[in-house]
Amino acid sequence: MNAVFAIVKRLLASNKISFIMTALVVLCATSSGDVVLSNGNYTWLLAVMTPFFFVFYDYTKLMHLGASKRDYFIGCLISYSVLALGISLANTLIHLLIDPLYPAQAVLNMMDVCKWTENGIFIAGVQQTFFLLQVMIFLHVLLSMQPHWYGWLTDTIFIAIICVFTPIPALRRILSGFFQIIMLNRNAVLHICISLLLSAALSFAGLCVLKRKTL
Repeated sequence: MNAVFAIVKRLLASNKISFIMTALVVLCATSSGDVVLSNGNYTWLLAVMTPFFFVFYDYTKLMHLGASKRDYFIGCLISYSVLALGISLANTLIHLLIDPLYPAQAVLNMMDVCKWTENGIFIAGVQQTFFLLQVMIFLHVLLSMQPHWYGWLTDTIFIAIICVFTPIPALRRILSGFFQIIMLNRNAVLHICISLLLSAALSFAGLCVLKRKTL
């Protein structure tokens, strides 16, 4: 476990650019109008950027340092869990403490859009944490597949789904229903369970991809 925690420390330390860019966007982003976007939403940028560094930068570095693929992947999962919790906490605090300071404007936060806050702010934070964890693992697996033929095939399938399902009403309803289940879901128990199941399935897929991956 010492090796895993050493990898976690290195992964988080090497992710400074993501932290800095996210912090700058959160602090500097401005909106105008009667309805404004909460700056807390921009903390999600960290969840999107992090897998790129873990996959394209840290993997090679850690393999050259003698880390095992198993320890690397476990370290990534732990790091994603820590970041998901941290991002969720940051956005929740901004929603509670900063958003109410705009009395003349309606502040839109993704936790409200996703209907998570209907279950109370604490449960909303838990739902947000598991959703972000799911997103980061998905991006990690997708990015890890890119050098291989099945990665390009997966990209093609996703693009085809969007292009085919979006213009056809019946298929668009199916696509909308999928996003309502994994994201726009007010049922906390169902949403958390689905996020955990998808995270587990994606983690298994990530291990399979990692076994085939080389430097």
